[in-house]
Formats: sequence, C-alpha cells, structure tokens
Amino acid sequence: MALAAQDRRTFAIILAAGDGKRMKSDRPKVLCEVLFQPMIRWVENAVRDAGIDDITIVTGEGAELVEAAVSPGCKFVCQRERRGTGHAVMAAADALAAGGDALVLYGDAPFIEGGAITAALRQHRAEQNAVTLVSARPADPFGYGRVLRGPDGGVRAVVEERDCDEATRAITEINAGVYWFDAAFLAGALERLTPQNAQGEYYLTDVPAIAAAEGRRVGAWFCGDPQIVLGANDRRQLLALNTLARERMLLRHLDNGVDIPCADGILIGAQVEIGRDARILPGTVLEGRTVIGPGCVIGPNSYIKDSTVGAGTRVLASYLTDSTVGEGTRIGPFTQLRPDSHIGNGVKIGDFVEVKNATVGDGTSIAHLTYIGDSDVGRYCNFGCGVVTANYDGKKKFRTTVGDRAFIGCNTNLIPPVRIGEGAYTAAGTTVDSDVPAGALAIGRVRQEIKEGWSDEKIAFKADKK
Repeated sequence: MALAAQDRRTFAIILAAGDGKRMKSDRPKVLCEVLFQPMIRWVENAVRDAGIDDITIVTGEGAELVEAAVSPGCKFVCQRERRGTGHAVMAAADALAAGGDALVLYGDAPFIEGGAITAALRQHRAEQNAVTLVSARPADPFGYGRVLRGPDGGVRAVVEERDCDEATRAITEINAGVYWFDAAFLAGALERLTPQNAQGEYYLTDVPAIAAAEGRRVGAWFCGDPQIVLGANDRRQLLALNTLARERMLLRHLDNGVDIPCADGILIGAQVEIGRDARILPGTVLEGRTVIGPGCVIGPNSYIKDSTVGAGTRVLASYLTDSTVGEGTRIGPFTQLRPDSHIGNGVKIGDFVEVKNATVGDGTSIAHLTYIGDSDVGRYCNFGCGVVTANYDGKKKFRTTVGDRAFIGCNTNLIPPVRIGEGAYTAAGTTVDSDVPAGALAIGRVRQEIKEGWSDEKIAFKADKK
C-alpha cells in the first residue's frame, strides 16, 4: 500500500527528548549510533520508507544536534519538562489539529521497519480503530508494557512493567512502542491523562484504556519479529544493538550473493550496496552511501565511506572517502583517496599514494610514494616513485593538468598552475614550474658535478681525527 496515495492525512511524531545520562554522553540518547548511523535516523528512514514525509520530532536538550542528524524538512517541538511519553506527545499537540492518522513512535528503537508501519496502518484503517499498537513476543518481556486483550481479541489496556501485578506480568505479548492513532481522538485523550502511576508520569500507554472505556475499538498488529522493540538505555545495550545490526547486515549481503569467507572485523552500514560475487575480507568497514560493484575484492583492512567502487576492482588495505573508482582498477595497499577523488577504469594506484580532489584517467599507473592533489590526470599516464603536486602556496590551491600518455619521472615536483602536455616526459628529479608542451622532455635539476678525489680526501681526514 502506498501511503502517499491515501486521501486521509498521515503524519508521524517521533519522541526523541531523552537525554544521554545513562549512556554517559553529553548528547541526546537518540544520537547514539548503530552501525555508524544515529538511532533516530534509522527510525526516520523507516517512517519515510512507509511513505510518510510529514514528521514532527519531539526533542529536549540538544535539539540543535538532533536537527542536524535528520533529513531537512522535519518539524521540531520541545518537551521542556520530561514527564512521560504522554506528556511528550502533548508537546506536539499542534500536529494533531488537522486530523488524520497519527503515527507515534520512539526515536531510540532503530529496528522498526517501514513494512511494519504500513501493515499496522492497513489494519488500523480496515478495523476503523481509534488506536492500533504494534505488539510482539520477545524472549524476555521484562521491562515492557504488557498488552491486555479482551474476549473479542481487541486490546483493553497496556500496563507498564512497574504497574503490573503477577498475573499481568506473566503475559508475554508486549507493546512495541509504535502506535497509530485517530488524531482527533488522541487530541482529546491527551487531555484526560493523569499521572496516577508508579512513575508519577503521563503515560501514552494509558490512551488505549481511555479508548476502550469510551467504546472505541483498540487493535494490535502483531509483529513476528520481536527485535523491532529493541532499544538502548546504556552503552552495553547499545553494543548489543550494534552486534545484532551487524549480524543482520552480514546475513542480508550473504543472501544477496556477496562472498564473506570470514566475518572477523567486518562492519557494513545499513545504506551500503554490494553487488553479487563481490568478496569482503576481514577488517573491512563499509559506511554511509557506499556502493561496491559486482566481482570486487575489498580488504583485508580497508575502510570505504560514501564512495562508489566499480565492478571487478580490488581495494587492499586502503582508505576511501567521498570518491569514485572505476572498473577493473587496483587500489592499495596503503592508498588514501580523499574527498572528490575520481579514479577511472583499469587504473593502478599502489602503496603510500594519496589522491585528493583529483581525477585520474583510465589505464594510468601511480605505483607508490606519490601525492596527487587538485589535479586532472589523463589516460595511460605513468607516475614514478615520489612524485608530488605542490598544490598549495600557503594562501591558495592551484590545479595541475597532465595530458594523456604523459610520463612523470621519479621525484618530480609539479608546481601548479602547470600543464603537462600529451605524451610529454619529465626527467627524474625535475621541478616543473612552467608548462611542458606535448611530446617534450622537461629536465629541471641541478647539473651534476664531479670532484675527483673528494671522497678519499674526506674519509682520510676523518680517519686521522680518530
């Protein structure tokens, strides 16, 4: 079901006002990361996957940090006092005024999925419920609110752990903390909440009982995956979430035809795409919006973030950020591609090479111990050992251009702005500070001088001193 196609308004309220005290953090709890992504971003992505773009986020202290962590277009309200989940939704009361169906969920439960949100809404509308909550049966229900059902299968109430008696505590169906509400009903129900409970707070979980007491229907969409309820209140629980998320990502890519012969030290972010028959080796970290083409070999010990790597390319023990690499290219070991590096097809970049804000054409070889910065390098060039583009004069950065099939000799210094013509050569040890025409040879080094007998005289002198 495409939610955006429905006539009835749908919108979301994400509760994100929790502080980071139990995390021992100075930042809001929802900014703690699972696989390199803040928990609230996982939740926001799930909401958007369900087709919902009208999103209000309830924040507390550090609201500006939360705002920076989510997509543009979200709206924000502040819960100045933390007096429970019901009180948090009260802070977003203006969002309810236009009516429709309101999704309410927590910003620190990263495993909720767009499919579950959509399925719950479908049931919510089909049954014409005032409230539809998502429920699950985790292996250990301790700490979660229990779902009390009536004889007809509808929900009578949700009872928080601290308020449970023994019979209620024995119930295994729990509230996942994801709700669909009729917005008009929710607006009125919030006014009737009271803090008469063990915590002295306004519980959002009291709303289903209010609906049932009014004769309104309350439903529960049961989710077969109990992991969607998982959140984190401290660093140990955050580690558990990361461990679980890591395993889920590995299994997803294995199922898609990726070869992971040994998973030691491999971390793959949720937005990473990997083609079939690619091989990911131990110690590799793939983060952000990274795309690995089919048949690649990545690792061991490579780090790639927000980059695209073409089919059949090998990246060995190297560091790539915000860059693109073509097909059939060889990177590493110990290469760094800094942001805005664009490497062509069939390129060889070897050990201790750094490339920054540069394009490198197809078939070019930059074998070792070289720095290429702010440059445009053509096709089928060869860079000897120790080449440097001296792109910064202390005030400004300038670009170097190297034409196709140029040969840059060992220990050449290129002082931009400078252009090396197509097929031109630079002799080893040359400092190039003016353009080299196509097909020319540039020699810019001190003329060799021979002093006969110098060494014997100096060595003899030193021996006499001893």
